[in-house]
Amino acid sequence: MSLRSPKNDDIAGLLLVDKEGGETSFGSVRSVRRILGVRKAGHAGTLDPFATGLLVVLLGQGTKLSPFLMAGTKRYRATVRLGSETDTLDLTGNVVRTRPVRPLPLEEVREKAAAFLGEVEQVPPSFSAVKHKGRRAYELARRGIRVELKERKVTIYRLDVLCMDLPDVTLDVECSSGTYVRSLAADLGEALGTGAHVRVLRRLASGSFTVDQAVRISDLARDGADAELRRRIIPLRDALPEAREQAVDEETARRIRNGYQPILRELAETISPGEGRLRLIRGPDLVALAEVVDAPGSLEKHLRLLRVFD
Repeated sequence: MSLRSPKNDDIAGLLLVDKEGGETSFGSVRSVRRILGVRKAGHAGTLDPFATGLLVVLLGQGTKLSPFLMAGTKRYRATVRLGSETDTLDLTGNVVRTRPVRPLPLEEVREKAAAFLGEVEQVPPSFSAVKHKGRRAYELARRGIRVELKERKVTIYRLDVLCMDLPDVTLDVECSSGTYVRSLAADLGEALGTGAHVRVLRRLASGSFTVDQAVRISDLARDGADAELRRRIIPLRDALPEAREQAVDEETARRIRNGYQPILRELAETISPGEGRLRLIRGPDLVALAEVVDAPGSLEKHLRLLRVFD
């Protein structure tokens, strides 16, 4: 029996998928689109084909949340092979250099890893989706064209050495958006004097969502795949749980959807202009995502609408 469903353009929200090894992120999105019959779908942060773990799939109007979800912190578990470097910085590449791995005390590895905590400069891998003069770096790398990618600042919030079975070291990494664990592993290998590449990579969390909440597409029963995915869709209203919530009436919701920028006191006297964002809701629906700002030339506080939802 086919997994294909009729087109359902009214579906909107997030779906947490546990991507399997060997599958591209686009392939996972395509599978979800086929099962649910949705036309518009994307994801909030690519996983390399060899990697597994949490992929946040965006459905319908949920694609408008992509930049906000992608900006969240990420958590990974990585197994790093010391003594061997590859051109892709992972197990799928060609070995370009090998070095001996001496008996390394656990404390020495932890000390070297601790040096990467905080804000660091990182060069993205040559085989990455970073653009160079309008072309993806991996497209150029596959053609043998070497390019110098610019360093970028990323933040490593946690880098724990979980266990060692040399030449393998398993790490728990919590980092900012835009961090390449492959580059981090290569830099750690260089600091240890051994070189390194990533053997196993699994995304455990993205923002407030964890892989424990996710579903593997291959685990779905063929006859019940559509119903199971529908049951797991996270509504737009709950997509950014860290943002404060403010209800609006029907007329205000209508005006906002027509482009109106409300003054803060029109909504409630009790909203403080604190840090973070506001989810403007009407019943079960997300009307808009906004932030509190100072109005130019006025003492009034305004809401800057970041995204408006139908």
